[in-house]
Amino acid sequence: MPELPDVERYRRLLETGGMHRKIAKVSVINARILDSVAPKKFETALTGAALLETRRRGKHLLVRHDRGGWITMHFGMSGDLVLAATGEEPPPYTRIRFDFEGGGLLAYVSRRMLGRVGLTDDAEAFCRDRDLGIDALDPSLDRRTFIALVAGSRRGAKAALMDQGVIAGIGNIYSDEILFQTRLHPKARLEALDEVTLGRLYDAMRRVLEVAIERGAGSEEFLDRLPRGYLLPHRKKTGKCPRCGAPLATLKLGSRTSWFCPHCQPASRREN
Repeated sequence: MPELPDVERYRRLLETGGMHRKIAKVSVINARILDSVAPKKFETALTGAALLETRRRGKHLLVRHDRGGWITMHFGMSGDLVLAATGEEPPPYTRIRFDFEGGGLLAYVSRRMLGRVGLTDDAEAFCRDRDLGIDALDPSLDRRTFIALVAGSRRGAKAALMDQGVIAGIGNIYSDEILFQTRLHPKARLEALDEVTLGRLYDAMRRVLEVAIERGAGSEEFLDRLPRGYLLPHRKKTGKCPRCGAPLATLKLGSRTSWFCPHCQPASRREN
């Protein structure tokens, strides 16, 4: 599933190749992808509009246009955003196509049809309606604020990192990396962690996400771009810990599979 680094990559793609361009034509190829808006209304609202601004909250991308509203995008399990040059065909599984005046197009791609695209008049209201917490890379989320949000929680560290209502943007993939870098077991109880450890968790969260964005790594694509000491490129059945060489282990938390190093991220008695 696309996580914060993926969506930030899409946002930057739009910033460099889509801003201040007028949409000549909108084609809703599969209406199931739309979020509470009819295809005709969606196409009419955006045909002739120019894109002005991008904003990201966690895994959601919002794009302001000059008609006074926003396009909202969530990418589900397999979504993507692709800019194609004049004469290029949109990629397979394109569900919505925006053709620009002067050539080129923007394709919203979703192989499994689990993403959503919609319209809103108010970006902040959209985020409130979906109970989105503060973005994991929001400048106002400093170490003290992070500790206040998670300290004393009767939850495992992985579950807390993935709670979009607390901190938005981290999913199953990058929570594994953040916990590996902090040397915490996925089931580590937050109420048992002191402020120093919670501070290390915060530092790892910011560093891992910023490094992934800087190197263009996503949740499933371009993982080889991550530093040599990162877990994610080794997250497979034959994977070994890049730190100590021990075989990686997995456990199920809900319906999600977590990968970790049992040597570097040992469970306490409480977590066994």
